[in-house]
Amino acid sequence: MNALQSKYGDKLVVIGVPCNQFGLQEPAKNHTELMNGIKHVRPGSGFEPNFKLTAKVDVNGDNEIPLFTYLKKHCPSTRDGFGKKEDLFYHPFKNWDVRWNFEKFLIDPTGRPYMRYDPAAEPLEHIESDVVNLI
Repeated sequence: MNALQSKYGDKLVVIGVPCNQFGLQEPAKNHTELMNGIKHVRPGSGFEPNFKLTAKVDVNGDNEIPLFTYLKKHCPSTRDGFGKKEDLFYHPFKNWDVRWNFEKFLIDPTGRPYMRYDPAAEPLEHIESDVVNLI
């Protein structure tokens, strides 16, 4: 996502949304811990996002934030099934849930959800052409 943000600058706003509902992979208690984890652990090697990060939120389940309720309502899931349920830390499970970390949503300039991308989708391979179409 850094590459897309760098390439399209003021025409694209990338926002990262940390969540700990998938394998408890985001245990950071605050922004400082989150940034240290990104820089030194995962992905590590000094990586720093060049886009904004929100506070850690729930994207699924009883406590999901309204933004994700809206996004998921308008964009179908990218996968049919779920991972191991013991690795998912929310309830209840719904067909349209975000399936794992790094799932992405593209929102058009009017604020409408345009596309949803699988966690494995590489930004420059799978998302860039849609960004260009919207610009």
